[in-house]
Amino acid sequence: MTVTSPSNTASHSVFPGRWVGGASLIIGPLLVLAGALLRVRFGFFFPDQLSAYEHHPDLMTASYSLVSAGWVVLWPGVALLAADIGAHYRELAVWGGVLAALGLFARAFHAGVDHAGFQLVTAQGVASATRTVSETHGAFHVFSTLNAAIMGGWILLAVGAYRSRVLGPLRAAALALASAMPLGVLKGTTAWSVAAAAGLCVALLPLGVTAWRTGPEAGPLLRIELEHGAADAGVFVLAG
Repeated sequence: MTVTSPSNTASHSVFPGRWVGGASLIIGPLLVLAGALLRVRFGFFFPDQLSAYEHHPDLMTASYSLVSAGWVVLWPGVALLAADIGAHYRELAVWGGVLAALGLFARAFHAGVDHAGFQLVTAQGVASATRTVSETHGAFHVFSTLNAAIMGGWILLAVGAYRSRVLGPLRAAALALASAMPLGVLKGTTAWSVAAAAGLCVALLPLGVTAWRTGPEAGPLLRIELEHGAADAGVFVLAG
């Protein structure tokens, strides 16, 4: 294997720390994927999602809870990934990290609207809830301005991770797939949803494991390119 020169910028990142950031990179993508798969058999648009909740309230509650928790849990991982990218490409790290984090906040807001829609089904019945959602679906809210951030942040992080050699080309492309996750409220699962969630897992889980291996007391980081990782040209960050 080939060892490049040490980088000591990301290694001394106190916040969020490699234990917390690593856990985020592992748990967040798995929660999003699990939640998306739970509702894969139901229609994509909100009338189908509200109807699915009427007939399968526990399943839909679990699905939406897992996905929303996954997005929230991911923010320390985004911060850690941006710190590693910033060792070589500061602007890509800043803009990619900020936009991705803002996108996570927007998805948390959407999760609140999803929850309110499901409570309308419980309180008023599915027909009334569907009518109410239909009449208010296009109402402006401040988080609408973050739609571009929801998609663009992952793309910038993917470019930065590839250029800084934090990720190889295939895993960087998998990370960029996260931008294909449908946005908005009361959205079901499509093939793009599964691809986006799986892409997060492929790209981020190995980074989370590597972050745990370095631990909170990691010294200068060494970029170590694995000889047998040609399929991905994967680059892992290990403690020097």
